[in-house]
Amino acid sequence: MKIAIVGGRNKADYLIGFLLSKNHTVVAINDDEAYCNYLADTYEIPIIIGDACKRNILDEAHINGFDVLIALTPNDADNLAICQLAKKLYAVKKAVCTVTNPKNVDVFKQLGLTTVISTTYMVARYIEQASTIENLIQTLSIEDEKAFMTELKLDSSFPCIGKKLVDLHFPRHAIIGCIFRDGKMHVPNGQSILQPDDKIFILSDPADQTEALRIITGEEA
Repeated sequence: MKIAIVGGRNKADYLIGFLLSKNHTVVAINDDEAYCNYLADTYEIPIIIGDACKRNILDEAHINGFDVLIALTPNDADNLAICQLAKKLYAVKKAVCTVTNPKNVDVFKQLGLTTVISTTYMVARYIEQASTIENLIQTLSIEDEKAFMTELKLDSSFPCIGKKLVDLHFPRHAIIGCIFRDGKMHVPNGQSILQPDDKIFILSDPADQTEALRIITGEEA
């Protein structure tokens, strides 16, 4: 995937290294010239020096049609503006807005951003899932990340297709809460059989999410 990392220092450094290890294409934008020099010495990626709230800087980064932009600046309002520009003017598919004030999570979602998170850990999980499972639509954290609700569209190649839920051997703290099929919601039971193009919602403990997704998709995170 093509991913832009905007702002940040240690967080940006960690994410760039993580994403490159997964063979993603990464562009970094940062207004700290000294830190940009460090990134240039460390990684062989395009690095743009400047304020990403300005269109000419985003133009220089060539982020049109990027898969993901992650805004990591220390200013929540700047992150909101950057993500809104990325979505509206550059057709970036997913804009991930990090916030330092947890109260801004709900506020920013009300302003139209669907992916607002408050920890770098959640960014890493989001990218890791999106990079291995193309049909993963959204993971919602519940009660400060004590549980995850994961929405996933089933592909015909997934090993779960044609199997009863009782035969999937899900982790103890993970369940499929509902299935959307042909526009209708179904509350599943152990005898429910998964079909291609089903949209399922998995409720899980964070520790069991990866294993639950592996059972459904057959892919290792």
